[in-house]
Amino acid sequence: MDPYHLKKLNAERRARRAAVLVTDLGDGRDRLVCEGDVVAGELGVAIAEAFRTGASRVVEAEGRSFFLNAHLPQPRLVVIGAVHISQALAPMAQVAGYPLEIIDPRTAFATPERFPDVTLHPEWPEDVLKLHPLDSYTGLAALTHDPKIDDFALKAALEAGCFYVGALGSRKTHAKRVERLMAMGVPAERIDTIFSPIGIDIGAASPAEIAVAVLAQAIRAFRSRGAARQPKGEAA
Repeated sequence: MDPYHLKKLNAERRARRAAVLVTDLGDGRDRLVCEGDVVAGELGVAIAEAFRTGASRVVEAEGRSFFLNAHLPQPRLVVIGAVHISQALAPMAQVAGYPLEIIDPRTAFATPERFPDVTLHPEWPEDVLKLHPLDSYTGLAALTHDPKIDDFALKAALEAGCFYVGALGSRKTHAKRVERLMAMGVPAERIDTIFSPIGIDIGAASPAEIAVAVLAQAIRAFRSRGAARQPKGEAA
């Protein structure tokens, strides 16, 4: 591997950006393709698939064989609200391979006793996200029902291009949320990407069932990045 490509790859990984190392199996030459780089033809299609799935494999393109070594950041979930849904969601997300963090300034709720083995930030989202910024490999679920806590985080998630942004609440609640976000300067087309009501529609009623619906929706959003938008859920 070219030392320059290795240095660049390590820099991309430290910055939580995806990259694919493309090696021509005929002559051994390689190049690094970063997410967003334009690659034409059959090879471009295969590289786009590697960015979507994270799978490394040999592909045939333009009459040549290439090995695509995909390096994707581990997806993570940030949950706003130390609520009952979060208590059920945290262990499920960990098992599924999506490390989860919880932000909630209400210290009576954000306690280690209620959330063992979970990264907790008992602070306001404004303060936490300055030190731990969101990115495109982060999904965010706003679950407090409190605009003072949820709205800033939702705005930050939309601006960061998070792969998933969901918010708890009815359609009436969300309509008011849309008005507030627009007043904060968030473009309507970005607001429209919020999944609300949150979760895929499985008829969820209990906090645990809603957590299942939210996690499933987040996984689907991650695995369908770059594809057509999936229907919004109606779980809660």
